[in-house]
Amino acid sequence: MQEIGQTGLKGSAIVLGCMRMNALEVQEAQQTLATAWDLGINMFDHADIYGDGESERRFQQAYKALGLPRDQMIVQSKCGIRQGYFDFSKDYLIASVDGILQRLKTDYLDVLLLHRPDILIQPEEVAEAFDQLKESGKVRHFGVSNQNPMQMQLLEHYLTNPLAVNQMQLSPAHTPMFDAALNVNMRNQAAVDRDNGVIDYCRYKQITIQAWSPFQIDLQKGLFMGNPDYDELNTTIHDLAKNYGVSDEAIVTAWLLRHPANMQVIVGSMNPERLHRIAQASEVHLSRQEWYKIYTSAGNQLP
Repeated sequence: MQEIGQTGLKGSAIVLGCMRMNALEVQEAQQTLATAWDLGINMFDHADIYGDGESERRFQQAYKALGLPRDQMIVQSKCGIRQGYFDFSKDYLIASVDGILQRLKTDYLDVLLLHRPDILIQPEEVAEAFDQLKESGKVRHFGVSNQNPMQMQLLEHYLTNPLAVNQMQLSPAHTPMFDAALNVNMRNQAAVDRDNGVIDYCRYKQITIQAWSPFQIDLQKGLFMGNPDYDELNTTIHDLAKNYGVSDEAIVTAWLLRHPANMQVIVGSMNPERLHRIAQASEVHLSRQEWYKIYTSAGNQLP
């Protein structure tokens, strides 16, 4: 368990992402949640748009049927994405949280995240919404997703409490946060600063990075695992998995957890067997050499 931001909450290194839970029957969702709980996963990530709200309903049905203790769970959700646009207005954020709580049938969220950036954000208005949600007891802590340091700084200037979380896409095949940091003052493509040093900023401000899509290239190209364009990466991962006696998924997860930023990894698998394979990451501590071997086998060159 690790502290999430500066909240005092102790969350598992692996977070179960519940985006696909709407596709499960209640009994299947129970099996997935029971497996996650038995593996020590105590944090669950939602968003109001996942399954058009049905994923949150199915989660509620499953965890209530299992009798899981709400006070030992960390339940997180996100809002702000609407059909064709983003909306961080005060009225919409408050209404969205009310809908989330109703679907989850809980009195509060442990963490609420703004879902991607809204270019039309009025940070004073967001701060008012956060204050109202916290004072009412509906949300205990707040965070963002896919935001760069200046976006977070602008928001934090108006907030009463510091941000706890920033969700960022990160995998061995999607490493813009690492590339620019390694290629400082270079003329190559990898030197392009795409996130303004978000990892270093989050480490400095004690904001927990939650890595999402850990097994994907990106949302359009899908998984790198089994993709012939990433043969070298997959071979490296498989060889390390064989050496450590764990699954390939465990090596990928361990690669992310090896970073000293003390990240959490969001995994979206609803397959109990695969969750067991991912959880084997706790048995692995990659060496510095092994970490860089995975990074370079994905096609990245060191300066």
